[in-house]
Formats: sequence, C-alpha cells, structure tokens
Amino acid sequence: MHDIAPAKVNLTLRVLGRRADGYHALESLVTFAGVGDRVTLSVGEAAAAVTTSGPFAVAIDGENLLSRVLAMVAEKAPALRTGAVHLEKNLPVAAGLGGGSSDAAALIRLLQQANAGHPDLSRVDWQTLAAKLGADVPVCVARRPIFMWGIGEKLSALPDIAGAPEVIPAVLVNPRLPLATRDVFKALAAAPLVTAPAPPEVPALRTCDEVAAYMRVVGNDLEPPAQALLPVIADVKAALAAQAGCLHAALSGSGPTCFALYASKDAARAAADAITASEPGWWVVATTLDFPG
Repeated sequence: MHDIAPAKVNLTLRVLGRRADGYHALESLVTFAGVGDRVTLSVGEAAAAVTTSGPFAVAIDGENLLSRVLAMVAEKAPALRTGAVHLEKNLPVAAGLGGGSSDAAALIRLLQQANAGHPDLSRVDWQTLAAKLGADVPVCVARRPIFMWGIGEKLSALPDIAGAPEVIPAVLVNPRLPLATRDVFKALAAAPLVTAPAPPEVPALRTCDEVAAYMRVVGNDLEPPAQALLPVIADVKAALAAQAGCLHAALSGSGPTCFALYASKDAARAAADAITASEPGWWVVATTLDFPG
C-alpha cells in the first residue's frame, strides 16, 4: 500500500508568544504541494527498521516518527494489521516543509486503510496519537488547505468559495542547507504568551491575487530569525521574486525552503528552469499548491 506525503507549505505564520510549557502559540494558513515523499506499507510483513531510498534518503538511527507510529499503534491496539515500512525521501530534510510530519501522517492514513472495518480500529484515538507525534502531524493527516492554530493541534476549516481555483502554480527552492526549527524559534526569542488567543478569523480568499495580498499583509514571523541564521535565504527569495509572473515569494515555516506563487504554470516552469540554470546546486521544483478556499 502506498501514500504520498506532500510537502506542507505555510502560506502565512504568526507567532503569538511562548507558552509556559515552552511551546509557541501560532496561527498559520497551511496548504500542500503537488510534490512529496512516498510511504509504502507492506501489510503483514514483519515490522523492522524503516528503510529509505530516494534523493534525500538518510540513515535513520534509533527511533523516528515512522517507527513511533508503529509502536504507538501496536501499544494501543496490538491486533491491528501493520507491516514493514519503506520511505522514498524526495523532499529535503530540515527544510520547513513538514516532511517528517507528513511522512508520519501518510503512515497513519495507510494503517487506517489497512484496517478498515477492523473492530479494534476505534481503540486508537488517531487525533490524539497524531498530536503526540508532533505539532504539525494533525494538519498533515488532514492533508488539505486549513487554518492551523494553538501549537498546531487546532484546525479551522476554510470557507468553501464557489469558483475559486483548485491550485496555484508555484516553485519551491531549497539551497540544500538544513535549518533546525528549534534554532529558529530560539533566535526569534518570542515574548511569553500572556493570554490564550481566541480562535482566528478564517480568511475567505477567492483568487490567487487575493492569496498573495493576504500573504503580504500577514507574513511569516520566522523569516527574520531564519534569515539571520542562514543569510542565503534572502538570495533564494530574491531569485524567486525576480522571475516573470511572480505574485509573491516567501519563506515556508522555519525554512530554509522558500516558495513563490506564479500567474501561470508556464511562468512557474520557466522560473524553475531559470533558477536551476543560475543555481545548479539548489533544489528547485515547479509544482502547484492546493488553493486555500
């Protein structure tokens, strides 16, 4: 059984403050790209170390999110069918694209499919399990454009806008340098959260231009500290913004992957080709983002 773990892209990200438990309260408009990792579950095979392949395959030492999913499900409902897991790693690591969280979410979906109709399926509180794995995992399980808040565990549906585009042409660029999320939050040095934030107002966006305008207003609070830690981020953003048809360029999450929205798929492909020609060492891909509406 196979499932795609798409890249998670934060169109916007506001950090509201640091909670007493060390987590950060945030608000983020999230969507998913048409590129991602591929997770395979071989049902019935003996569960062993998770194997990897692909351009960004890395040796997995010790416990990882995919192994944790299997262990947590086995503890809660040992009668459920599991199996061996293989990860085809197509996304850069530590890139601000939620790759590990999306991989875990894909395995959760596969286990649910493999056990459809099993009487013990309901013994697992899947939402709680996802939240325990990491703040980004619940939104990745949903795998649709959504407004994420709290520490990432609270999800608000977006308005259903008749006639809105299905996708936005986009380009993702990573300079092939890792950037740890914890380091970016540490550099942000957010003030303590005084009061719990109210549920955010979910935007109603009808066109790609409206999405770009909303992004310009809200921005990404992690961009300044990320760029201070890795100055090449400014070069990546500038390369994206300089291409014809660019509507807006931004950092995704804690970076260092940047992305840009384009007026057409042809413009996105041309932008990706131009950036690849000028910076052959960067990871560059023309893709689409699910429209948040």
